[in-house]
Amino acid sequence: MGALDQPRSHLQIDEEATLAARAAWLYFAGGQTQGEIAEKLNIPNTKAHRLIARASRDGLIRVFVEGPIAGCVALEEGLKAKFGISHCEVVPNIDDGALPLRTLGMAGARYLRNVLDRATHEIIGVGHGRTLAAAIDFLPSSPAPHVKFVSLLGGLTRRFAANPYDVIHRLSERTGSEAYLLPVPFFANSVEDKAVLLSQFGIADVVALARQASLHLVGIGEVDNAGFITSAGMIAPAEIEEVARDGACGEVLGSFFAEDGRLVPTDLSDRALAPDIEVLRGREMVAIAGGRNKIKAIRSVLKSGLLTGLITDETTARQLTGEEPGAEAGNKNGNKAASA
Repeated sequence: MGALDQPRSHLQIDEEATLAARAAWLYFAGGQTQGEIAEKLNIPNTKAHRLIARASRDGLIRVFVEGPIAGCVALEEGLKAKFGISHCEVVPNIDDGALPLRTLGMAGARYLRNVLDRATHEIIGVGHGRTLAAAIDFLPSSPAPHVKFVSLLGGLTRRFAANPYDVIHRLSERTGSEAYLLPVPFFANSVEDKAVLLSQFGIADVVALARQASLHLVGIGEVDNAGFITSAGMIAPAEIEEVARDGACGEVLGSFFAEDGRLVPTDLSDRALAPDIEVLRGREMVAIAGGRNKIKAIRSVLKSGLLTGLITDETTARQLTGEEPGAEAGNKNGNKAASA
């Protein structure tokens, strides 16, 4: 078990060791040069070299960097205390921008690999979106024949094209596990159409399997017509604009949340081909999410009490805990959104 898997509330952290872990993350995961790392950490080049060597010598370097990172550990504890979640992982930013996919992908892959190594879950429900897709892209081959993966929502667009960010097939390829797809649109055209689709042979069985999952991995989306669920053809721009007018600013599995965490009832949610979000409340649900444009969306979902865990980047964590005021892009000219 790696150091990141141990309880860390009262962890005594050696300052040099945590600096070595940070340097190693930036070097091996981020592909940065020793000179770039020295500049970023405000240390001499020779010390950057020495820290990376120490990380290798101490066994921190495997596929991912395993080791507590001062600052990130404090942010994890702060997020857990502030939002009442039981699990949190924060990693240093490798890339910046509105959606730091490389950072989040590496963090999500490391988390999922540890979940598979511990073999504590037989059924894992998975959402889809850019962030989760990035996590699977970074996941090394991790045989897990004991696990079944099941899609938590429909994987087709309204044009019945495949969703390019549906991760279920890639998960099966990387793990050799059974994977169950929902071959229906994310949103039905009507509540009546949803009932018809759910009555089809095999579909109800997949939805039932999703309800049995002991772990649910999800992304978080903003409510905006430039975001994932509209740009991928899941819904029309007018539909997301209506949801935004109703006060929603965050989305998980087709359910929408207001800034204070309140669930916003919408016609869209009623038509979502996904398990009822309230049925999943109280289950283990971990989101992989971050980026400066998603601060408000992530905070709204955290306030809902739905999540038990969050995997995020350091910049996002600092804004969520209030350590660093960030421009919560997205509501200067109306709500904006990009799904996870």
